[in-house]
Amino acid sequence: MIWWHDFVRIIIITNTILAFYVVFHRRRSVSTTWAWLIILLVLPVVGITLYAFFGRGISQENIFAINKQKHIGLRNVQKSIAKAPKNTSPSDTSKAGNIAINFFNHQQEAPLTKNNQVKLYTEGETFFHDMLKDMVRAKEIINVEFYTFYSDNIGNRVLQLLIKKAKQGVKVRVIYDAWGSMGATKAWFDQLRAAGGEVLPFITSRNMITRYRINYHLHRKIVVIDGRISWTGGFNIGDQYLGKKKKFGHWRDSQVRIVGSASLLLQERFVMDWNASITNNQQLIRFNSTLFPDLDEKNIHEGDVATQIISDGPDRYAPYMRNGMMRLMLLARKRLWIQTPYLIPDDAVFATWQTIASSGVDVRIMIPCKPDHPFIYRATQWYANELTRLGVKIYIYEDGFLHAKTTIVDDHFSSVGSMNQDFRSYNLNFEDNAVFYDKKFNQKMVAAFEEDMKHSHLLTKEEIKKQSRALRTLQAFSRMLSPIL
Repeated sequence: MIWWHDFVRIIIITNTILAFYVVFHRRRSVSTTWAWLIILLVLPVVGITLYAFFGRGISQENIFAINKQKHIGLRNVQKSIAKAPKNTSPSDTSKAGNIAINFFNHQQEAPLTKNNQVKLYTEGETFFHDMLKDMVRAKEIINVEFYTFYSDNIGNRVLQLLIKKAKQGVKVRVIYDAWGSMGATKAWFDQLRAAGGEVLPFITSRNMITRYRINYHLHRKIVVIDGRISWTGGFNIGDQYLGKKKKFGHWRDSQVRIVGSASLLLQERFVMDWNASITNNQQLIRFNSTLFPDLDEKNIHEGDVATQIISDGPDRYAPYMRNGMMRLMLLARKRLWIQTPYLIPDDAVFATWQTIASSGVDVRIMIPCKPDHPFIYRATQWYANELTRLGVKIYIYEDGFLHAKTTIVDDHFSSVGSMNQDFRSYNLNFEDNAVFYDKKFNQKMVAAFEEDMKHSHLLTKEEIKKQSRALRTLQAFSRMLSPIL
């Protein structure tokens, strides 16, 4: 048995050396480094296998394909802004608002658009009804981009409508994340291809297994119709988003319908994602006036909601969206209200919330009462408990599953999008948010939050004390691994 002991010793030594090498050879946060080091040292061999699939950085091939894409529509967006009707309200572009506006647009990639009509949706039935109605009316182009596109009842309704529109001569394109759209097979999408539509898996979800990287996902939810009407937010395409899955029950989410020049920015985001994901140059989208219509004074929408579209992904060197949302939140003087299904902030965001709450600002964070990923939910509970002790009000939504990703700052600033308050959205996923600088729209966001509070309860220190020791241990362990969840 001596040889067996020597073999085990060699495995442990080799594993330890590899663990330190793979963790420290690339730039990452201290918390993420320690989380992976724990996994690699506690689970010899198994940990290395997990790291190979989930811990390695996004491939340089994918980074190159994504970063080489050009902003082909920005010129037209700027023209639309310049031609906005003179009576359009400036919304809130005050000195405080300009701080966030300038941050998001520091590389001239997210210009502020002012002539937008924006409507908030919080229920799946009305969202799908109105989105499908917009698709029916499409005359030129329908571009669709979702993390999840299930082949269930609503998924088939959407697909069949896209097939119908493609047969009518409308240009239909779909980008989806293959990992998030389990069951939506190539053969299923081939129905749309046969009708003249085009379908692509996002570049990072193509060949995930053979490239040994399955941790980088397209999490955006974007629909753009004829370059004028767009949708974005938290809803994906699937029956569970209509509250038809017993596991989740009622599904509470947030989505926005935008009519105006901000739609051109979502169009450009789609085009860049499409061009990064193509497999041959014949699929390349080039600039044309149908894709990016020249919205002059005759046909531009006379809305008055000032809007920025921001997007981010692991191809960037720094977490642009996380940093920008922190900058926006630091403008709070009265309230900071947040909804998120996953509450796993990094140290910087956690410290930001603590600082804002300690300054006398009303900080409220709403989370779901049930998990869709149990291990992740225990980490969410740990942070909820700790933030409660620090003066942040944590509301637990009890009428089904809360999936909304929203932020409300004072009476003027708000955001709806795909970004959760967790490490994955900050660093690993490709996300998009719409940021609004408008008092009237902000009032609608506040009203929706207050309505949700009627179906929630406030987490108290007394409730935390009643949690079992076993639960608190699981929460603490989950929190230790939170940077890689």
